[in-house]
Order: sequence, then structure tokens, then C-alpha cells
Amino acid sequence: MPANSRVEDDAQRLKPLKSILAKVPDSQEPDSQEPDSNSYPGYEGRRRKAALLLAIAWSSTIALHLISWGFWLVVGITALLCIQALRICFARPRAIPTPLQGDREVAETENWPTVSLLVAAKNEEAVIGRLLRMLCNQNYPASKYEVWAIDDRSTDKTPAVLEELAREYDNLKVLRRQGGAGGGKSGALNQVLPLTKGEILAVFDADAQVGPDMLRQLLPLFDSSTVGAVQMRKTIVNADLNFWTQGQETEMALDTFFQQQRIAVTGIGELRGNGQFVRRSALESCGGWNELTITDDLDLTIRLHLDGWDIEFVAFPDVLEEGVTQAKALWHQRNRWGEGGYQRYLDYWRLILSNRMGFLKTWDMFGFWAIQYFLPVAAGPDLLMAIAYRHFPVMSPLSALAIFLSFLGMFTGLRRINKNEKLTIATFFLTGLKTLRGTLYMLHWFVIVASVSLRISIRPKRLKWVKTIHEGTGQLQL
Repeated sequence: MPANSRVEDDAQRLKPLKSILAKVPDSQEPDSQEPDSNSYPGYEGRRRKAALLLAIAWSSTIALHLISWGFWLVVGITALLCIQALRICFARPRAIPTPLQGDREVAETENWPTVSLLVAAKNEEAVIGRLLRMLCNQNYPASKYEVWAIDDRSTDKTPAVLEELAREYDNLKVLRRQGGAGGGKSGALNQVLPLTKGEILAVFDADAQVGPDMLRQLLPLFDSSTVGAVQMRKTIVNADLNFWTQGQETEMALDTFFQQQRIAVTGIGELRGNGQFVRRSALESCGGWNELTITDDLDLTIRLHLDGWDIEFVAFPDVLEEGVTQAKALWHQRNRWGEGGYQRYLDYWRLILSNRMGFLKTWDMFGFWAIQYFLPVAAGPDLLMAIAYRHFPVMSPLSALAIFLSFLGMFTGLRRINKNEKLTIATFFLTGLKTLRGTLYMLHWFVIVASVSLRISIRPKRLKWVKTIHEGTGQLQL
């Protein structure tokens, strides 16, 4: 727990999250084919908890159709959520701090934080060299930052590329994982962590692209002692390629809107894996990267908030990445994201319900859980019962709220990330068309979340990773 940002009573009242997570659960035994659950509470019986939650969602939805006031109960819950929605919609995003100023060689840079930039890569020969050159040429004092590339047993030309770049750049260090090393990306990051020196740790995917002033622009956000992490806005570099990449562009715009607005009302800021910066003391206080999850960023998001830290978000600078270009690859990637997001509620539900994060964050998380996870799970039985009884789905008020927020968030997000574009009738309608297309694209999340909730309720969990192929398309214009 960060002592410099908590009053003494709070420090005594709340145990460090790391000590809580280290306890061995004494209730249920873990599923026989799940990973070892002794490291964190809540991992025992993920499948049973998922099945119970699914049964509750389906049975409660069916019950709402069978009682006369079921629809109005949903109207009342939606009205409560609308209060939070109005707060989010009308909030003013926080101001961006002034970038660090000064020559890289003068004494005034002595108090600038030290930074370790981390890239975990496996078979990324097409893109890894471009990113590492960008990271090694940051407009930041050379003595204040380092770059680490973790080669996770690549079988292509990635090792040769890293060896050549290590000879070219003094601030680039390479760690090669040996056979038998596990934990995926989280395992790679945990392995390199003791070797790093930075007060701030940044994580990038191999296909990322960043500008030379990234560190100067972003690091002032850590001046607040309560900030445990900062997430950069993600931009799809190949957005014009097809329907799927165009949809991901609007999805990132939607994420930008909600990140900024939720943080503005003291809600939940979230990490997105690529372009995430984490304070070392915050990471260590909540136990490092979790090797028992398939989405380390979403898992770390919850643990940081449970440990009393805030997560900030910046729209500028942004981090560019390749969008998934094919429907099958997108399905695999989004299933992993959906499952990882769902898992964190199953793993940490007791700590979330204990209000450890505070009322505003807990209420914000509940609202987005209801729209992102409960609504898609309930949609199936709701539709079947509506057809059988020949009336409107009882979840239609909540669905209307979700569609409205999605449309508003996409439109506003697209305008914000194109802030230099003059608003004319033409640009207004163009943004509207992009928003309509993006809303249609986002419907795939209903199918993914519904299928994920059913699958993890039935099948034993295995940590299966389907690699996203990066081709090196698109180039950052500096």
C-alpha cells in the first residue's frame, strides 16, 4: 500500500493486497484441469462459479418474464444506471499535464524518473526491429531509461534481429527465455523484472509504434503519488484496410471516450496491455504480473484498483498497433479478451464486493459489468422468452442504454482523436457513418461474451494462446 498517499488509519485498516493474494484458499478445491490456484484466492472452482453465475443470469431473466412487474424492475435498475451514465456523459476529461521540458544533458533532468521499456516477443521478426529503434531513440536522457527485449523462445529470425540491434544500441538489453519457461507474456515480464532499474515500467507489444517525445509527454502523470499506472490510447495503423480494421478503429475511439469519462468521475481506468506504464512500487505491492490469466492487463487493472491505486489514461501521445485483418483471427483475439475480462470478476468478486476500491469505483464497475457481461449473457433466454410470450424483451431498456452509450461514445471519441479536423456538415456525417458502422461491428461482443460465459461454465480451463500475426503494415508519420 503506498504509504505516501494514504493516511495512517487507512494504512492500518487495509492489508496490502499482495499479502491477501498470497493466501491459500481454504474453501473449495481447484478444478482438476485448471492451473494451480494456490497463488491467488478465487481461482479455485472458476468453472463452478461461472456455471452458478450463468444459472443465476438465465433463471432471473426467465423469472422476469413470468412476473407482471418484471419489465418495470429492469426499468428501475436501468434508471439507476442512467444516473451514472449521465455523470459519465457530462464529465469534463482531466487536463493533460505539461510535458517535461529541458535539454537531455543538463542538470534539471536529474529528478526525472527512471524508466524501463519492456517488449516481450515471440516470432516477431517483421515488426520487432522497428519498435526497438523507436524506443531506443526517445527524446529522454540516455542515463534515465533502458529498453529490454524478452525473446520468448522465438523460432524465426527474431533472435538475429535482437542480436544486431543490441550491438547498435547501448541502452538495449536482451533476455532470452530458456526451454521450460512458462507463464506466457506475464511469465516473461516477471522474469525480466528483477533485472530492470526503472521506477516506471512500460510494456509494449512488438507491433507497436510510438513517437520520440512519448516519455516526456506521459511521465508527468506520475507526479500524483496515487497514480499506479497510465494507459496510452491505442490507434489502429491499418484502419482503412477492411470492415474489421475499420471497426477496431471505432472500438478504440469508444474506449478512449469511456476511459476519459470514467476516470473523470472517479471510476475505473483500465490497462490495455500495449502502451501501459506501471509504477514499480504499485506493481510490487499487488504481486507482479499474474501468470494464471490470459489477459494480464485486465487482471492487473483490478488488482491495482483493489490495492488503492488510480489508473490514468492519455489520448495523446498514442501508441499505434496493427488491427486484426481477418474475422477468424479477430474471433480468437476477442474471445481471449472476453474470457480474461470475465475471469477477473470470478477471481476477485469477494474483494470487489467488500468495497475495497471505494463506492464510486465499485458502482462504476457494476454498471459496466451489467452492460458488458450480464446483458449479453441474458440476451439469449430473454429473446426466447419474448418470442414465446409475444412481448418485448424485458432487457430492452438496458439494451437501449447500452446502444445509446455506444453510439455517443464512438461519435465523441472519433471527434476527440481527430481534434484538429474542423467540424463541418461533411465531417459530421462522415463521423456519423463511421459510428453506425462501428455500432454494427460491436454487436459481435454480444455473441462472444455469451459464448464465453457458456464455454467456461462447461469446459475445464486450459491456458491456450492463439498468436496474433503481425505483418509490419502501416508506418507512423513523425
